[in-house]
Amino acid sequence: MMNRKKLNYLYVSLIAFVVLFLVIGQAFPTGKTDSRTVSAESASIAAPAEPKKKLVMGTSPDYPPYESVDAKNNGEIIGMDIDIAKYITGQLGYELEIASMDFNGLIAALQTGRVDFVMSAMSATDERRQNVDFSDFYYAARNTIVSKKSAPLETLESLAGKLVGTQLGSTQDIFAETIEGAQLKKLNKIPDLIQELNSGRIDAAIVEDAVAVEMTNANADLAMHFLPADLEENGYAIAFPKNSRLVDSFNGVLADMQESGKLDEIARKWFPEQEEPADRLLNLNIDFSVLKGYIPYILKGVYVTLLFTLVSALFGLVWGTVLSLFKISGIKPLEWFATAYTSVFRGTPLLVQLTLIYYATPQLLGFDIPALMAAGLAFGLNSAAYLSETIRGGIMAVDKGQREAAIALGVPYRKMMVRIIFPQALRTILPALVNECVALLKESSLVSVIGVTELMRRADVVRASTFRAFEALLLVAAIYYVLVLILTSFARMLERRLRRSD
Repeated sequence: MMNRKKLNYLYVSLIAFVVLFLVIGQAFPTGKTDSRTVSAESASIAAPAEPKKKLVMGTSPDYPPYESVDAKNNGEIIGMDIDIAKYITGQLGYELEIASMDFNGLIAALQTGRVDFVMSAMSATDERRQNVDFSDFYYAARNTIVSKKSAPLETLESLAGKLVGTQLGSTQDIFAETIEGAQLKKLNKIPDLIQELNSGRIDAAIVEDAVAVEMTNANADLAMHFLPADLEENGYAIAFPKNSRLVDSFNGVLADMQESGKLDEIARKWFPEQEEPADRLLNLNIDFSVLKGYIPYILKGVYVTLLFTLVSALFGLVWGTVLSLFKISGIKPLEWFATAYTSVFRGTPLLVQLTLIYYATPQLLGFDIPALMAAGLAFGLNSAAYLSETIRGGIMAVDKGQREAAIALGVPYRKMMVRIIFPQALRTILPALVNECVALLKESSLVSVIGVTELMRRADVVRASTFRAFEALLLVAAIYYVLVLILTSFARMLERRLRRSD
């Protein structure tokens, strides 16, 4: 039975660990969303003498040539939208910071105050206008049908009865809803559409013109057919929170750019001519040469993945131990709390917990939690629910005679648990702890949905840049496998060391 002194010790230890965790989250800027501060000088604008105010722009950098990650160089987010944003913010005297996230999370980021405006080839639809304000249009794109050359689909009428892929939340997704007789398959990213099209799971994809050019350049078996452009339907605009004071000033600069020809100049820079596809070796649609220049960028994600796994595993182990002690304490409120906690975190999806912590924390608490900290907290809290049962089982598996002997010798409770019970329990639960660490390492790929640039996020960047999926994903799978092998090797060494006394 734990007395009040022992409970106080546990509370102080837990608080100390949480403080340390917060310090770690602030100390590693790689844990934030893939955000970069861009000097207005890069837009050839003279910097004002006084310190600049900062604006955060949200974008989904998987849509070249509008926005993509320059993975072959310094990993900077580049594209037509980025150049326009740099120019406008430079003219207005702001410093620009770019926050990377999935396209379907951009509106939520605006509503929760995570970003000041959004530029991501976003159309000003009536549905979106109900939630955000838009600037004037700065570009009009053409919807384009991309299909197999062996089975070309050239008109909207030809899509009737076909399975058509779209990017979830995009203008093309909304447009495809109006195609009579077409069945839709909605995916999160453009590279996913290409993979589905190449594998024959969909008959066609609806994308915009510039993206279609990139897709067909990188995939020789694909053909594209343009549909007529409509400014009102396909015009891209800048999104702002409702009643934002920035709308009028941005519109003023856009009008000047239109009149001076600056918008046309930027557009010409980013819209390439269609290229002849390269020959494929051995007639296979596999070409690892597309990864040339990208491998160093992908390998940098190993550090973030390992850091995340270490932080979440340590937090989960400490908090899981506390929960297990609550469950065996004999104090009913603590038992009820630990049981309810375990039930909630084991009964709800981890992805839901992750997105709730990341998006709800700024809205409810006013704290802009870094992405890596949110990921470590979500995974640590979730892991603790499972580990608490594992640790409790290990403690209960220790022979009762050990406790009785320690009590008879007058050994204090804390010393008994640390010196006698826990070491014996550890040998029993070590395989389960290793399995949990392996699961955390592999599940770290989920944190890419909130913009943490770990291995999976970097693979997505390469897929978006090359419009090829298999090569980058196979490399990342191999890296994960090697990391798991290393982890299990260390675990076997530790297990052999602990069992020397058997």
